[in-house]
Amino acid sequence: MKTLAAAAALTALCGVATAADDLPRPHHLAAAPGSADAVLAARRYAAFWDTGEARHAQAALSPGFIDRTLPAGRPQGPDGPLAASKAFRAAVPDLRAEIDDLVASGDRVGVHLHFRGHFTGSFSGRPGSGQVVDFQAFDLYRVEAGRIAENWHLEDNLTLMQQLGVIAN
Repeated sequence: MKTLAAAAALTALCGVATAADDLPRPHHLAAAPGSADAVLAARRYAAFWDTGEARHAQAALSPGFIDRTLPAGRPQGPDGPLAASKAFRAAVPDLRAEIDDLVASGDRVGVHLHFRGHFTGSFSGRPGSGQVVDFQAFDLYRVEAGRIAENWHLEDNLTLMQQLGVIAN
């Protein structure tokens, strides 16, 4: 019963403390007591992917942020996600990201994100024609002092590349 009350308090805290920021709410949240800061950091980072607004990434990421699964050509540190978002939004300007699942315990947060939009821009010199973009990603964060210090991520790039017409179905 104590754990259930703590989870309810955490859910309320996340809703009240961040309502003004209009952060995405997870469809499913499982958070251990004491992980409110980690949940808030994850929701801020999801808001960045949902909106493309750099202020959310700056609030979520530690200045010493390390991407442990850094794609080739992307800068390390907080500038990496900013560059990735800008490039991807050039291809999918109406990109939206939802948090399907968020699980937090201690300094770790697992986040299942669902991205949707339409390929109306350009990707690697290839113009879009309005194709639907609908793919998922999973991130694991290590949070330190209320900010994401490390990230390990996997995206369904096969589905994405097929939807963009880069590779055949």
